[in-house]
Amino acid sequence: MTTREYNFDGIVGPTHNYAGLSRGNVASTENAKATSNPRQAALQGLEKMWALAQRGIAQAVLPPVARPNIELLRTLGFSGDDAQVLQHTARSEPLLLAAAYSASSMWTANAATVSPSADTGDGRLHLTVANLNNKLHRSHEHPQTYRILQAIFGNREYFEVHSALPGTPVFSDEGAANHSRFAKSYGGPGVELFVYGKSEFEPGAVAPVQFPARQTLEASRAVSRRHQLAESTVVFAQQNPAAIDRGVFHNDVIAVGNLDMLFYHEDAFLDETITLAALRAVGKRLDFDIKPLRVTRRQVSLDDAVKSYLFNSQLLQRSDGKQLLVVPNECEETPSTRALLASLTVSGGPIAEVLTFDLRQSMRNGGGPACLRLRVVLTETERQMLQGNVILDEPLYRALKDWITRHYRDRLVFADLVDPQLAIEVRDALQELESLLRLPGILLA
Repeated sequence: MTTREYNFDGIVGPTHNYAGLSRGNVASTENAKATSNPRQAALQGLEKMWALAQRGIAQAVLPPVARPNIELLRTLGFSGDDAQVLQHTARSEPLLLAAAYSASSMWTANAATVSPSADTGDGRLHLTVANLNNKLHRSHEHPQTYRILQAIFGNREYFEVHSALPGTPVFSDEGAANHSRFAKSYGGPGVELFVYGKSEFEPGAVAPVQFPARQTLEASRAVSRRHQLAESTVVFAQQNPAAIDRGVFHNDVIAVGNLDMLFYHEDAFLDETITLAALRAVGKRLDFDIKPLRVTRRQVSLDDAVKSYLFNSQLLQRSDGKQLLVVPNECEETPSTRALLASLTVSGGPIAEVLTFDLRQSMRNGGGPACLRLRVVLTETERQMLQGNVILDEPLYRALKDWITRHYRDRLVFADLVDPQLAIEVRDALQELESLLRLPGILLA
């Protein structure tokens, strides 16, 4: 294949912890203050990457951003040396300390929105870094994410990396977690679906009540314009606000697409009929048919979908052209989703195989297989233009496994965040990772 979809998975950072910072994310709030295991979390993610790479799935990695962000705490009025800043913050504003240490950049589906060169007006691959301004612990990721993506996709002849949209409620942007692409083939022109939770310029429009809508229509439209997408190939659809209020904080918690297939729950969109009609109309103009695989409430309740993360799965094309669905172990532990998955593979339908992985460390913070990866469609020439050692092969897999085992703690609680030794450990680890990935000065700049 001359054009392939690469999954850029986030390497779980060494400060992975459960602080319960993400209101609207059920798992995050339910597991607040639990003891985390950063080493296990990183190894679980790495083993998933390597298992898929061995099956012929194009796999790459993105490094974690540097934590703790002590400069953030200084900006918020804490002073002294680093140890004093950590101690003062822990004493007076512990949630700010947790935000400064957050390892949430591991969920690279929120790193950026990506449009491949086959879709864009200038024939280059475009990436817009997400501002993630809905949550403090994520809102300070984007400057470093921008540096990382600029370093990897630095060839301006082939790539354009856009900085984050203005960090205001109007342009609240959560990246590829609310974006899907459908196409006849990865190298052909595609339909880009942008899913939003609310419109800031239409205050009377329907919106969730209990939990915040993290993606706005205005942000999605701005990203589409930046990427020079033809209006005739873009669909904007509103997420079902009732689903957001039940814990579906991103569209990738309730729907996933790949090539010509959309796997989704009937409660995914505010207007399912209009959304499907729009997708089909654009697909038809591009000479392919959208194939929806709809799951009803009777088959899987919305609560079970959120609990199991059935739709926060990876829908991938195997080397034989058939579809593979990657799900977390929680899907096997939930009776309704277990039954559904069993029916998919015996029906002779579009999904030929289901793979389950233990991602429990990430899942307890509300991130499943889809959260952990950023999808990037690359031609072979574009792949050769990437900078750094980020394409996962066996030497990199083994080196990362060794690096994680040597540098990561197997237990982390909130009290550990006050210890300045943890910050030193993390800095030393990231310095080594910069060298390993051949991205000098990017993580600790």
